[in-house]
Amino acid sequence: MQLLMIGTGNAFSAQRFGCSAIIEGPIGKVMIDCPDSLPMALRNAEKKSGWKIDQLAITDLIVTHLHGDHCNGLESFGFLRWLQRRETGAPLPRLHVWKPVADRLWERLAPAMDQSGAAKLADYFEIHLLNPDRETLIGGMKVSCRGTQHPIPTSALKFQANGKVIAWSSDTPFDLALIDWLSKDADLIIHETSPPPTHTPV
Repeated sequence: MQLLMIGTGNAFSAQRFGCSAIIEGPIGKVMIDCPDSLPMALRNAEKKSGWKIDQLAITDLIVTHLHGDHCNGLESFGFLRWLQRRETGAPLPRLHVWKPVADRLWERLAPAMDQSGAAKLADYFEIHLLNPDRETLIGGMKVSCRGTQHPIPTSALKFQANGKVIAWSSDTPFDLALIDWLSKDADLIIHETSPPPTHTPV
């Protein structure tokens, strides 16, 4: 696995894109969360890292929760891939969310994307549900999820491939039980920090 941070900011940051990353797994590129100004965020990360980042090559998205700094980029990403599908017949990107997020996702996106009622979520994304009780295979990686104590449904994540584990806290107040879950077998932990009480202060 290789991980590239796209942003480390929060909803109020004037200097950084929203917290997000791309993990290149054994058989795909998986994006964690989808920040505002996604094309600019990806171009900025590409210039700094030397990675070639093509939105059309991202096979899977995982959205941890529906606060805007984590999901506002879904609109532009979804439209880009919808146009690509119309032109080339390319497959839809797979969007992985746990059920409490899936239940309200189209409610969040429809005002901008329903095309006068003619479109639905399945026109833009192939939806897959994450299950806290079992691992899911995404991009050739075993992915586990666990809820955090954020004010809306939010999932922490762990990615496992080739004997290595990357853990991702997502938004959460400081929580020792979550730290225990993240650190079990992890080679790398990425833990968000923002002002309390609904986030973890430095």
